[in-house]
This record gives sequence, C-alpha cells and structure tokens, in this order.
Amino acid sequence: MNYQEVIEQARTRVGKYCKACTVCNGRACGNQVPGPGAKGVGDTAIRNYEKWQEIRVNMDTICENAPVDTSLELFGRTFRYPFFAGPVGAVNLHYGETYDDLAYNRILVKACSENGIAAFTGDGTNPAVMEAAAQAIAAVGGNGIPTIKPWNIDTIRAKLALCREAGCFAAAMDVDAAGLPFLKNMTPPAGSKTVDELREIAALAGVPFIVKGVMTVRGALKAKEANAAAVVVSNHGGRVLDQCPATAEVLMDIVDALAGSGVKVLVDGGIRSGVDVFKALAIGADAVLIARPFVTAVYGGAEEGVRLYIEKIGAELSDTMAMCGAHDLNSITREMIW
Repeated sequence: MNYQEVIEQARTRVGKYCKACTVCNGRACGNQVPGPGAKGVGDTAIRNYEKWQEIRVNMDTICENAPVDTSLELFGRTFRYPFFAGPVGAVNLHYGETYDDLAYNRILVKACSENGIAAFTGDGTNPAVMEAAAQAIAAVGGNGIPTIKPWNIDTIRAKLALCREAGCFAAAMDVDAAGLPFLKNMTPPAGSKTVDELREIAALAGVPFIVKGVMTVRGALKAKEANAAAVVVSNHGGRVLDQCPATAEVLMDIVDALAGSGVKVLVDGGIRSGVDVFKALAIGADAVLIARPFVTAVYGGAEEGVRLYIEKIGAELSDTMAMCGAHDLNSITREMIW
C-alpha cells in the first residue's frame, strides 16, 4: 500500500461529510458540522491552511553536505520527528461509523508510537473514551498525550487519575473547546478556566501540562502564569469560533512573548506537509500537531495508513531541511522562510 491508496480507500470508509481530499484544506467540507468542517461559514479552517501557503521557504544549498537529523527532544523523550498526531473526538459522528473513538485512539496511539512520534488522544462525553485512550497509552509505555476537555473540576480529577495511571509523559487540556454545548450543560457547568483554575489542574496532572487553544500573547502569558509546560497555538481547527486569525498569523508573536520562559510552543491548524512543518519550526515553534489528515490515514489504512502518512510528512520535512541548509532542528531559523 502507498499513501495514495490510503486516500482512495479512506473515501470508501468515511461518512457522507468528509471527502478524504488529497489535501485537507477545509474547502470541500466547508461548514459541515457534523463533519470535519468548521464553525460558521468555515472561514477559519480555510484561512489556517492558506496562510501557511503564503509563507515560502528560502532554498540555500551552498552549505555543508551533511546528513539531516529530524529528531526532537521533548519532556524527557526523543522523537523521530517534530510533529504529533492531534486529538480528534466523535470520529463516528463526523467521519462515519467505521471506527468509534475507542478504536480510533487505540490504532492511532499504537501506530504513532511504533513509528517514532506520539499521539494526542481525544476526549468525549462517554467516560469509556478516556479510559480506552489511557489503556492505549499505557500499552506503549506512556508514549501518548491524553487531551482532556475543560470539564468541571471533579470530572477533571477523575480523568487525570486515569492519565497518571497510564504513565503518560504529558497531559493536555484543549481550553479552546470551552464553548461546546455539552460542557455548558454540565452540573456544575464547565468551560472557560481562570489562571488559578488552570494552575490547580496543572498541579493535579503530575506531568508536564499543555494548554491547547492559545491564540493571543495575553493568553500565552496567562498559560505561563498557570505553570503550563507548553502551549499549543490553536483555534480548534476553526470548529469553535468563526472569523479567527490563522494560527500562522499569531504564532510569531506568541513565540517571541514566551522566549526564554521555558514554556514550549506547539502549533496546529492547516499544517498539511513537511514543508509546512518546516515553516512552523522556522517561525519558532518547538513542534507541531496535525489532526484531520491522521483521521484519513486511520480510515484508509489503520496502522499502515498512519505509518505511511508519518513517513510522507517526515520525508518532506527532511528534504526541505536539506534544501534550505538546516541539518538539525536547532539550525532552522527565520532566515530560511520568506
């Protein structure tokens, strides 16, 4: 099987919304929710993709002809590449009934770990989703990052206990999910978190805590104040608020604001190639997340589909580094993009 065959097979397995496009740019699915589309008119998902394409790379091969090292060290672990699979939830609702969240997370976590990276797992109203994700992470020696919704504190405590038992090397919360209706309907209500609340959650995690869903310098500094070990610059793929800036548009300011703080900066949103990964690293991100295309990889080829997708993005990144004169991640600089 090759990656094109993964795409073709995914089209026969996804539901009526996702088109398993060769490039997931937000246009074919638009504002289809349920489905992989974005909120409102679907503008934010499209903008995420297009703004990465406006950034160009500066080719420079007048340099040492040396091997390229794409490895990343993060929170005490070494990864083959500086990208991770992003968290996805309710896959059977949005992508069809071939997989549910439990099966999706099991396949994704195992395949990512076996191929040198790690997966962020999704969360859901069904407690079994987090339980199965924790089991999948435990089975690969803790090589996964459970991502918890901003529930009320009692629910968070219970879910973090599962994460600690799984031995995960980090834990995340997608605070950008705060507006989801099922959180507001909880008793007591859940959703947005104060700095003090996030600081308490970070302490409960017991491992490096990642705040996902930061889109402003002010938000990044608040996450730092809450003792976050990392932030993910993310607008939830456009699925929670229309008319947001693209992540590529706000990344540089957030990187600069957190420079020297020790807080790692990750980014997602419309990153669809190894060249895009390179651009994000050149701006200053420590690593990136890619979400929707991993759904296509799982639906189109299960573990083999994930392997092929990781190898595709990794090869594109390695080639871009070589052609721009960067032989390891630390040597990627802003001078290498235009």
